[in-house]
Amino acid sequence: MTALLEVEDLRVSYGKIEAVKGISFRVDEGQVVTLIGTNGAGKTTTLRTLSGLLKPTGGRISFDGHPLAGVPAHKIVALGLAHSPEGRHIFPRLTITENLQLGAFLRNDKEGIARDIQRAYDLFPILGERRKQAAGTLSGGEQQMLAMGRALMSRPKLLMLDEPSMGLSPIMMQKIMETIAELRSTGTTILLVEQNAQAALSLADRGHVMEIGKVVLSGTGPDLLHDESVRKAYLGED
Repeated sequence: MTALLEVEDLRVSYGKIEAVKGISFRVDEGQVVTLIGTNGAGKTTTLRTLSGLLKPTGGRISFDGHPLAGVPAHKIVALGLAHSPEGRHIFPRLTITENLQLGAFLRNDKEGIARDIQRAYDLFPILGERRKQAAGTLSGGEQQMLAMGRALMSRPKLLMLDEPSMGLSPIMMQKIMETIAELRSTGTTILLVEQNAQAALSLADRGHVMEIGKVVLSGTGPDLLHDESVRKAYLGED
């Protein structure tokens, strides 16, 4: 398979503290790859570095054949790498439609943008029903849907999702995971950071377990789902 994203010996520091300590992985076109681990493992730092929000202190990142060293965040989006961040970061005073339009800020194809907004409404019907509503009045799950829909508006080659189920009710979490599965079925390539290891590994082609800034275990989603150490550490089994 073709590697869309390649990460080699990536290192990221906050001052004197090294948060990511030489990790390597790849995401092939059409795959869902997940990073799992506890808080402080370096998962979010990794995604923020890939999207250009943080500068690595070492290693190499290549996306679709382009080295990302020194490339600003907006140009990384233009290359086709979109990031739905932890905490959603929607624009609360703008409407749902306006938030989606901002996801297409690098585009000027009005008809295509309109089609993609409708696609977001098809994926998340509740957003279509409330399209004129201020985004800040939505529930946490609805805001997560909006954040994902906004990221899709750039027509990404790779969609990065950071903790999409965080703080959601079980029903809303299931809806978000079903949407990720639907995106996967249409060929969307996804890099998923998720604390719910069961849900993430059930969706993933490949997974990587991170601990204190390092990848300590890698394998297919099914293999990790049935790995005894993973089940004990992340699935709450004795």
